[in-house]
Amino acid sequence: MTTANGAGAGRLLVVGGHGAVGRVVVGTLSGWYPGRVLAGGRSAPPGGVRVDVADPEGFGRVLDELGDIAAVVLCVEPPDARTAALCLARGIHLVDVGASHRLLDGVERAAGEAERTGAAAVLSVGVAPGLSNLLALRAHHDVGGAERIDLTVLLGTGERHGRDAVRWTVAGLSAPSAARSRRTALPGHGPRTAHPFPFSDQFTLPRTLGVPEVTTRLCLDSRPLTALLAALRHSRLARRTDLLTRVLGRVHLGGEQFAVCAEAVRGPHRAARALTGSGQSRTTGLVAAHTAREVLAGRVSPGVHHIEQLPALADLPERLAGQGIALWGSAPGTHP
Repeated sequence: MTTANGAGAGRLLVVGGHGAVGRVVVGTLSGWYPGRVLAGGRSAPPGGVRVDVADPEGFGRVLDELGDIAAVVLCVEPPDARTAALCLARGIHLVDVGASHRLLDGVERAAGEAERTGAAAVLSVGVAPGLSNLLALRAHHDVGGAERIDLTVLLGTGERHGRDAVRWTVAGLSAPSAARSRRTALPGHGPRTAHPFPFSDQFTLPRTLGVPEVTTRLCLDSRPLTALLAALRHSRLARRTDLLTRVLGRVHLGGEQFAVCAEAVRGPHRAARALTGSGQSRTTGLVAAHTAREVLAGRVSPGVHHIEQLPALADLPERLAGQGIALWGSAPGTHP
């Protein structure tokens, strides 16, 4: 249901609303929808909502007790897709910042239920996946339909992330991959060697864009730390994720700058699109907030969508230009 000004009625529940990403989502949405935003989490202060995504039955009870939730923004990653399915079955819109393709695949399987109840779910929301998907879409169009897309993500190691985020990054860099490392020129950072990383964008873009080959690679703004993690991938220490998480959680060698680059190739034709910014968590929160606003305004049809499938969000990088995002691009050209 929508109100006269196009904003969906009901309140918004931001799960993980007290974390680095969630605080940005809560603050931004509260500015647009005063008095309608609730912050939820396993430990909620006064005015918040106690909710645990690892307890789907309890999560469902909370939704029923609140009674008027129009949309849920998931800023934490649940163990499976049941939390998302509970929202969609109740006709509650969903915005999910998750980056694990296994979980996003599970949410996709609830598309029929979402269409039945009139709920819209948007996945691949954040920096990578998210902005990386939108850059890939542009580069794909630049070459008239890419045969291959290479995505490179540089993250700042000076930013303080939660333990779960650090553990997820360590596990991803430690995971074996058939893809090779690759050297890429990134705006503001120069040539960098990036290593294969299991961001979900490389698994969804072949379906949503019809590109046969997509690979995402990651590097850190600290060259020594990037090299160390790459070396650990091939050592026995790669299995010691808890140890590496504790160590890296205390290491802040770099800054908060990040960069994302999408390079598309079709025969002799190639194109590159890139963006740079500061504060991965803050930017992820802004992407999620803007996505939730489009959903509440009724500009996203019922069903499950990835961000690059929504024309209403195609200009999101430009919207974030006032929030410190800089866009870079090269005209389509050829290479030997």
